Amino acid sequence: MSADPIDDSELEGLARNAPLTRPRPGHADMVGMQKYDFTDARPILERASARETAARVALGAIARAFLEQSVGITLFSHVISIGGVRVAEDAPLPGKNDQEKIDADPVRCADAKISALIVNEIEKAHSDGDTLGGVCEVLVFDVPPGLGSHVHWDRRLDSRLAGAMMGIQAIKGVEIGDGFLTATRRGSSAHDEIEKNSAGKIVRRTDRAGGTEGGMSNGEILRISVAMKPISTVPKALDTIDVATGDAAKAINQRSDVCAVPASGVVAEAMAALVLAEAVLEKFGGDSVAETRRNFLSYMENLRFK
Repeated sequence: MSADPIDDSELEGLARNAPLTRPRPGHADMVGMQKYDFTDARPILERASARETAARVALGAIARAFLEQSVGITLFSHVISIGGVRVAEDAPLPGKNDQEKIDADPVRCADAKISALIVNEIEKAHSDGDTLGGVCEVLVFDVPPGLGSHVHWDRRLDSRLAGAMMGIQAIKGVEIGDGFLTATRRGSSAHDEIEKNSAGKIVRRTDRAGGTEGGMSNGEILRISVAMKPISTVPKALDTIDVATGDAAKAINQRSDVCAVPASGVVAEAMAALVLAEAVLEKFGGDSVAETRRNFLSYMENLRFK
């Protein structure tokens, strides 16, 4: 982008500067033109692009460092499913030591066999001129109990996390813990019973709630699953209307990925870190990392029930 005006003659003939008048189904193109009274979709699609999440990931890296240094929270994401390929429902949850292995996997899946099947699914979609969606899960470890609020709707931790995830491009659903599966169970088998472990610490026997109860963290692993729709820029172009003529047409096809689910997990990690960093500062305060940590340690030491 230049600070000085660019002569029209320099822009003529550049494909990237030609008006785009065939909005893509599933994208912001059509609604954006309606909302802002544009005749060209380019100003909408450029700003709606997920490229802006690069800044969120950068900020999330700072939030992650703060969380680990102040209260010992660590987090990462892993891919659960892409297209019709899914990790088994009863597969063991990845542990804190699995992050490096997951980051090294081509699709950020903890199961190498499922990863190979996913890669094959992506390659088939690519050859078919199509795109794929899927689900990734963010896991947050060593979260202290009491982040969030059971009183204020806008301070409930699960509400804030869900809202942050829904703010990521192409995300169409969020699940905390077992979420929708829990809705199919009876109450006697839906909740996490409370007990003391071998060290005498109060824990939940299971983690169906995904680390939150009543809008607050309960000390268990936070589990946030995020569903991403297939990318709306489909090489096998979908039907649309050319707004310049009013005639039926095929949607524009900008350069795009076949699948962005693994990348969406990285963005989801950043958003979770930003929300949790805010919640930690609300709870423990402090004008330095050292002060926040002192306040946190004092809180944990003085918990009435622990």
